[in-house]
Amino acid sequence: MYIPRIQRRKAILASGAIAALTAIGSAATPAMAQSKASNWPQRPVRVIVPNGPGASSDQLARVLAMKLGEAVGQQFVVDNRPGAGGIIGMEITARAVPDGYTLMATSTANHVIAPQLHRKLGFDVFKDFEPIMLYGTTQNVLVVHPSMPAKTAQELIALLKANPGKYNMASAGSGAQSHLAGVQLMLAARTDATHVPYKGGGASVGAVVANESQFTFTPIAATIPFIRSGQLRALATAGTARSTQLPDLPTLNEGALPGFQSTGWVGMMTPRGTPKAVNERLYSLMMQVMKQADTRELIVRAGADPVTSTPEEFGKFIRTEYESFRAAVKAAKLVAE
Repeated sequence: MYIPRIQRRKAILASGAIAALTAIGSAATPAMAQSKASNWPQRPVRVIVPNGPGASSDQLARVLAMKLGEAVGQQFVVDNRPGAGGIIGMEITARAVPDGYTLMATSTANHVIAPQLHRKLGFDVFKDFEPIMLYGTTQNVLVVHPSMPAKTAQELIALLKANPGKYNMASAGSGAQSHLAGVQLMLAARTDATHVPYKGGGASVGAVVANESQFTFTPIAATIPFIRSGQLRALATAGTARSTQLPDLPTLNEGALPGFQSTGWVGMMTPRGTPKAVNERLYSLMMQVMKQADTRELIVRAGADPVTSTPEEFGKFIRTEYESFRAAVKAAKLVAE
């Protein structure tokens, strides 16, 4: 078909203009995304906590939500979504629109224990979330009833080895963090005790206070009042360094079990697909607020040790924790539901 010269010239010019505009648009996209991220957030941000109000992870998430809100002048609203050990809240996060307006404050129990106790998950623990920062650790502490002759962790381990199955180890329930931390301890010490599961952390600590069970290995926060009142004797904590809560107490790593570590932790994540620029902005804001003395003080008051990490470090840490608890789940002969 014949096309007049003037029309051909217009077509060529038009196609060139479209190509130029397309090129300009492609080049501008990263810059526009970066600019948009620099203004993030422009409305309230939801922080999903896969635990109920009052839980340690909830308290720590509220500290971060408050401080992040102060830093940017927008609300970070904690949304408690408990159930199935954290599975419900994690699934909600995984299915959320990845636009930077849904975050998740996850923890040991949610991210590395509960997923191993459920056969069918609506998400992938490693692929469906973007790690941002580990911001708090809750060290486990080994406590005994004061009537126990053991005054140190070494003495308790020797006592357990000499009397296999004689002493009761309380936990917050089968599959709970305190249960599996206790299993990790028994594996490392190459000894055993009779596991007695209770309905929750408070009940398990109360059982040791009452001498129904002789010891427990559980997060520090629940034990502090009883340690200070003399109703429990603390033998050791289980972090890589001494706890800010009990600085005079040695770690298990210092003497009884070199290289041993057992802590709970909390960290911030976003759904997979959240723009990289938004994740980087969130990380920067978290570093900013974690450097503030009052933030760190509030985290300590909530029963944790303040820490920071890069997203890459947090991701590697989660995989290490997952494998560690996998061994404990197997040793405890827990069956996925």
